[in-house]
Amino acid sequence: MTTTPEDTTPPAHLVLTVEDLAVHVPTEHGLLRAVDGVSFEVRAGRTLGIVGESGSGKSLTAKSLLRLHPAAFRESGRVLLHGADGSGADGTDALDIMELRRDGPMIRAVRGRRIALIFQEPMTAFSPLHTIGDQIMEAILLHRTADRAEARDICLEWMLRVGIGDAQRRIDQYPHEFSGGMRQRAMIAMALSCEPEVLIADEPTTALDVTIQAQVLELMQELQAETGMAIVFITHDLAVVAGTCDEVAVMYLGRIVEQAPVRELFANPQHPYTRGLLRSIPRFGMGRDERLQAIEGTVPQAIDLPAMCSFRDRCGARIEGVCETAEPRLLELTDRHQVRCFLHDPDAPVPDQPVGSTESTASDPAHAPVVPEESPA
Repeated sequence: MTTTPEDTTPPAHLVLTVEDLAVHVPTEHGLLRAVDGVSFEVRAGRTLGIVGESGSGKSLTAKSLLRLHPAAFRESGRVLLHGADGSGADGTDALDIMELRRDGPMIRAVRGRRIALIFQEPMTAFSPLHTIGDQIMEAILLHRTADRAEARDICLEWMLRVGIGDAQRRIDQYPHEFSGGMRQRAMIAMALSCEPEVLIADEPTTALDVTIQAQVLELMQELQAETGMAIVFITHDLAVVAGTCDEVAVMYLGRIVEQAPVRELFANPQHPYTRGLLRSIPRFGMGRDERLQAIEGTVPQAIDLPAMCSFRDRCGARIEGVCETAEPRLLELTDRHQVRCFLHDPDAPVPDQPVGSTESTASDPAHAPVVPEESPA
């Protein structure tokens, strides 16, 4: 259940802390600042949703948590993996993944065993040359047991747990013999077979129809409740976030522009970009003549950007003479709600009336998806 101000339940222990993560990519046109100073925390049994349009840096952030980028990418910051019991939460005894060699034995011991990743595209994530069972068992043999018969039993157990029927037969089938939904279930079985502390789900339901999507999401929630793992859920689908996440981080052009508990963010969004995302998706009770409001323009490439608000050119609430002069800082509205916007900066020379009027209904809860009474823990 999502923590509310009245909830006195002590927070779950920290599992992962990301501090000032940056991923810069040299290109022939200049330095691409794909991820530029991202920070967040993930706690045991909780789900953090990272949302934003394509090009916001969500998937690059996910891959950085396991050092999966090519050597040419310039990575910096800290990714602290704490002990299973929360030890090292102060950072002193935590494992800093960014200090590990991307092809070394220490990072290989983390991948799959302590942090697992569900890739975005289930249709291409599996090798067509090996059976589903062999590919799931690869991680089991690496991290849990050297006995192939035991690894096969563990594989069968997880195939059944994720809802793959007739597992004794299907374990020896090849990926092309699985439907898209079954391949996604097999990928979840692969990710969870070593019982990781953190599961990174990168758009895990994008290629699935609505029915299979609901089944996969329900499965992930059930397994989280059983194992207590933390989940980082990366998606562009705010409706999915509303029903599955505890905290939400909104990314734009490589930076987190707003972060808050899911109910607070949907009920009271503070950044113009967050408000624009919420107005651009369908909601219950829409009138027949109502139309969705798209965010004008597209996400620019993060190459040689000037020092100004990255959302300025698309923002209907921009402040002329302010938003183009510097990059806004991340502000603490409350102890759990942060926003990066000059509209909320008391030190910014804010005029009486921002430019544009598109924000007049921005914070109206009617313009947000319905959030369930209880969000899964």
